[in-house]
Amino acid sequence: MEKNEKLVVTCSALGTQGEGVVRHEGTTLFVPYLLPGERAEVKVLKVKGNVAYAKIEEILTPAEERVRPRCAVFAQCGGCQLQHLKYRAQLRFKTTLVKDSLRKIGGIDVPVAPCERSEKEYAYRNKLQLPIGRRGEENVIGFYAERSHRIVPTDACPIHPDWSEKLIAALARFMEKCGLDGYDEETGEGQLRHIVVRELRGKYIVTLVATVREIRGIDYFLFLLDEIFPAYSFYLNFNDKKTNVVFGEEFTLIKGKGFYECTEGGITYEAGPQTFVQVNENVRGKLYDRALAFADESDTVIDCYAGGGLLTAKFAKKCKKAYGIEIVPEAHDCAEAVRERNGLADNMENLCGKVEELLGGVLEREKDAVIVLDPPRAGVARSVLKLLLQAQVKKIVMISCDPATLARDLGILTGALIETETGELVKASALGVQPDGKYAIQTVEPFDMFPQTKHVETLVLLCRK
Repeated sequence: MEKNEKLVVTCSALGTQGEGVVRHEGTTLFVPYLLPGERAEVKVLKVKGNVAYAKIEEILTPAEERVRPRCAVFAQCGGCQLQHLKYRAQLRFKTTLVKDSLRKIGGIDVPVAPCERSEKEYAYRNKLQLPIGRRGEENVIGFYAERSHRIVPTDACPIHPDWSEKLIAALARFMEKCGLDGYDEETGEGQLRHIVVRELRGKYIVTLVATVREIRGIDYFLFLLDEIFPAYSFYLNFNDKKTNVVFGEEFTLIKGKGFYECTEGGITYEAGPQTFVQVNENVRGKLYDRALAFADESDTVIDCYAGGGLLTAKFAKKCKKAYGIEIVPEAHDCAEAVRERNGLADNMENLCGKVEELLGGVLEREKDAVIVLDPPRAGVARSVLKLLLQAQVKKIVMISCDPATLARDLGILTGALIETETGELVKASALGVQPDGKYAIQTVEPFDMFPQTKHVETLVLLCRK
């Protein structure tokens, strides 16, 4: 197989990124947007040993599960990978993805429940984050292409609500009228870098990220936003550093109260521009309700990576006591407000700092606690996993947005992965030994927090052996 060679192939499966997988004469070929069972002509783009990458030239026999994508830039934008696949097949793919990741990465072979569906297949996201750039003499507003910082221009995104289309149009109009430029990552020139909007049940927090502290014509932009959002707060965030981090440290509130309150499951909570809130409200409710079912009224719960405290408060309301550990000061402050507003001062305690630095101290007081882990995509810190292995708490409830790091972390906790002296993780089966972990997996349940994408949220319950 050679670069630029054209082949007629048949897809056998979907890969972890949602791409088609083809076995051809001893080579594994990855082809984006090709579906299982489809016969297609493809062009080879790259060959590396017995692995190659290709693109579709023509689909000769389409799969029954293929549908027309709703987005005009679906094949260019890096946000979605599965709009061409019927939704029921997306759910099957995500169930298989979790099961295969546990087996291949973590050395774990356990039953995986069917992926819980989202009530909304589109228009489900409550957060919009758009880079603003410059291409030649034109401003560009859109989303990054897959594995790049090249902005794909877009005027609408179907996985976001209708207000996103109006916002993009208003931002473009504002920039044109006021002579503002998008940010050039190479030169560092341009005033506007990102626009970020978070919706909290009909209330909105809009943050404009800029390389300057004052934006000419900002009142005109607020005038345009008044036509879109019935109630909103507006922040100007200053970020002049050459970095991939979206927000700088300096936020200036231009309009509104800055934080908004919402009520969910009997808990009143609030969020600001940096507070983590799950992007799919319907699926978040299902996920949290199921996680709550794993703790009893007599339990003490330690919620690690707790965000704004919503889930911590739900555990505190049900159980004897709940601790929340969160590193972001703004989110910690929100959790403190949740504690006060819901009358949970006696059985909810919030700690601000790193989980790896604070968890040990809490465990010294609460030796038989239920641990909740909801880490970022990178997974749980190795030091935290080692601490839990030593502590042997009675239950661990893990919520993960990445099957690969989930498989790694579960492999360590169950003993299916063994750490060598050099820090390398090796499957126990490869060493010819039986897993000897302190915890056993009771249930693995995927939730489709992100329809039309390759991503999946997974809830796992582990119990002490």
